[in-house]
Amino acid sequence: MHCGKPLPEGSRRDRAYCDNKCRGLGSYYRRKAGVPPRPRWQHPALTSDNPVLRSAAAHARQLGEANGWSPSLARCAMDGLTVVLGECPPGKPVKLTEVRVRIPRHASSLRVAEVLTDLELLEDDSVLAVRSWIENRTAELPAGFASDVRAWLLVLLNGDSRAKPRSHTCVYVYFGGVRPLLENWATTRGHLREITVTDVTAVLSPLRGWQRRNAIAALRSLFRFAKKRGLIFANPTARLKTEDIQRNLLPMTDAEVLAVQRVAVTPAQRLIVALAAVHAARATAIRRLTLDDLDLSNRRITIAGHAQRLGELPHQTLLVWLAQRRVTWPKTPNRHVLINAKTALGTGLSVPNTSNGICCTRASTSNASAATVSCTKH
Repeated sequence: MHCGKPLPEGSRRDRAYCDNKCRGLGSYYRRKAGVPPRPRWQHPALTSDNPVLRSAAAHARQLGEANGWSPSLARCAMDGLTVVLGECPPGKPVKLTEVRVRIPRHASSLRVAEVLTDLELLEDDSVLAVRSWIENRTAELPAGFASDVRAWLLVLLNGDSRAKPRSHTCVYVYFGGVRPLLENWATTRGHLREITVTDVTAVLSPLRGWQRRNAIAALRSLFRFAKKRGLIFANPTARLKTEDIQRNLLPMTDAEVLAVQRVAVTPAQRLIVALAAVHAARATAIRRLTLDDLDLSNRRITIAGHAQRLGELPHQTLLVWLAQRRVTWPKTPNRHVLINAKTALGTGLSVPNTSNGICCTRASTSNASAATVSCTKH
């Protein structure tokens, strides 16, 4: 040892750890004696006898270099690949549920699945969360209504030969509007075919506003599906019409303005509020906004396919956010304007942060700059 540091008393180590000075002296004497440097450590998967594992590990390293993965993240991805491909026959795809169950806790199933997807070695056998939700919620309904409502929700989700699939939000809203009505009918009725026009009018009479409008839309969809499938003899909602609801714009009070200032504390949150308030941008349009939609030199922005002049407030908040984005994720391949720690490693859309997110409700007018925004913390 070059430092001559004595061993601590009672220590179980057979030598003391050297500092950087001792490490440098050791490298100097090795070069002086002609001893070649020790080879750098590399993951065992890169030199594995399994050609599939070896190619997957090499692809993970290339993907990490292209997407700005940290060395530890790339190493953990190779650990997960070693577990799922170590005993897998060559050419056989790996199931996604197996990836989520078998990989070590420190490995990221999302990154392992991304590597396997690029190599066409992943079989997605997972069940959508909305499907599990449909099964669990319809199982709580009365027996005479459960099977028909389940079939209706699945058609809304997947679509059929004459109808396009609906969004998950539509499925949730429709079932939320229909469920209390079905539970009310279950006390005197046992099947959808027993529901009459009088029953529909009775359950809708206490509802007002958007609650009544959503309930009517859900009931019309349900009974239209039941009539098409031959589950009922007559559609009790055939002549049911929805009422137009007057949309009123209410100015924000001083307390609401102060609440927005307290909630929107990060540059990303301030940018969301600015885009919604000045440009009347919807949440989906803000999430899908890419760097190609920005023309900062000419003060132009394209939102949902519509080019418009960039306002002063969005311009300033956009510059602050882009500066932070450039410093935080300098090598990210994601072209979306709003990204986070997870989506910066890929190219997908960012998701709302439910722990400290902002929910903005926009009411637009003929003048986009006069839009009002109401923001509340989740």
